[in-house]
Amino acid sequence: MAAKPKILVVGSSNTDLVVFCDRLPKPGETVLGGEFKMFGGGKGANQAVAAARAGGQVTFLGAFGADAFGSAARDRLGKEGISLDYFHCVQNAPSGVALILVDGVTRENLIAVAKSANEAVDSAMVSAAREAFTRADVVVSQLEIRDGAIEAIARLCQELNRRFVLNPAPTRALPKQVYESLYSIVVNEHEALGLSAEPSIEKSVDWFLRQGCEIVVVTLGAEGVLFSTGGAITHIAAPVVKPVDTTGAGDCFVGWFSTGVAEGLNIEEAVRRSCQAASLAVTRPGAQDGMPYREEIVPG
Repeated sequence: MAAKPKILVVGSSNTDLVVFCDRLPKPGETVLGGEFKMFGGGKGANQAVAAARAGGQVTFLGAFGADAFGSAARDRLGKEGISLDYFHCVQNAPSGVALILVDGVTRENLIAVAKSANEAVDSAMVSAAREAFTRADVVVSQLEIRDGAIEAIARLCQELNRRFVLNPAPTRALPKQVYESLYSIVVNEHEALGLSAEPSIEKSVDWFLRQGCEIVVVTLGAEGVLFSTGGAITHIAAPVVKPVDTTGAGDCFVGWFSTGVAEGLNIEEAVRRSCQAASLAVTRPGAQDGMPYREEIVPG
């Protein structure tokens, strides 16, 4: 890889407070004795770290509170070599925190995210970062920030002819203008079915294409990935691994995929490499901590 591809990630930053339980509690139930750990998280920050470790020159646009969680989040991203010129401190809200329970057997998780400084990422903050958009090869975002911010990203990407990769999680309805602005949408199977209201993954892929998405990528966990550029749907199998913590696996995929696209890989190559990276990430604890480095995935 010659010059590093430039990735702009717009999104959330959280601190993940994780309890590894013998099993996930049922509603109203308390489960005792789990191991507690604290990790860097937030879908935006996770994807930024993944893209940086994949070899991208990453700028992160987001917000944090004037508290210890925010200072630690800034330090974590800075140590990854991520540009923080657009990572803003806001005084009237706490930094993002996510509460995560991980099943000790299946390694599946439950996640609740608190209201926080992430909500300060709005259309005005996005518009003020126009210069960062002009420099980016690929722009990446998710839905842990305001609708107005997502719509502003879509407008800027269309105006500046920038490739916009959206991971619409947590899912909610999006205006057609956002879909039409997308180079690629990356969804898991539940998000695909929920957003499209279609009865099958294949029909949901067709629905996203009809909305204007250029490339549709559906991650299937241990079953791998499906993608389509408008023709036939291609399936890429995932490596067989023993998962330790699935938190952040989708974010790992998005960060690696965006970097692959930005450095000029074809879509199948970008998907295949991203699937390998995400499969390695689930064998390690922590969202950001578990992100693999480029040399672990890309030979030479």
